[in-house]
Amino acid sequence: MSTSKLDGSTPFRAFSGSDSRTAFKLQADQVAFRHNGIEFLSPNPIPLWTEVNVDLRSPLEPQPVRGSGVVVDCAGNRHTGYVVSLVFMGLTRQSQARLSQLARPRPA
Repeated sequence: MSTSKLDGSTPFRAFSGSDSRTAFKLQADQVAFRHNGIEFLSPNPIPLWTEVNVDLRSPLEPQPVRGSGVVVDCAGNRHTGYVVSLVFMGLTRQSQARLSQLARPRPA
């Protein structure tokens, strides 16, 4: 997953860190799947409205779910980390269906 700069003509802000591309490698148990996005813990805050490119890879499927999203919430502190909520934009129907499957609660 990586952050990237957006076109300045949009209402979204680009990530203002020293490096505009930040990569995270998260295990499946570190990501909470939602029907329209994901939540994950980050060691650093990510500004609201930052565009994030995501590749969700599963050992059960050969093709990753690829998409881009926007950070809609980032709460926490430097001691415990930041919970980042990301909403996906423009997913294909196939990717949306796969994300919905991942978001379903698993039986205990």
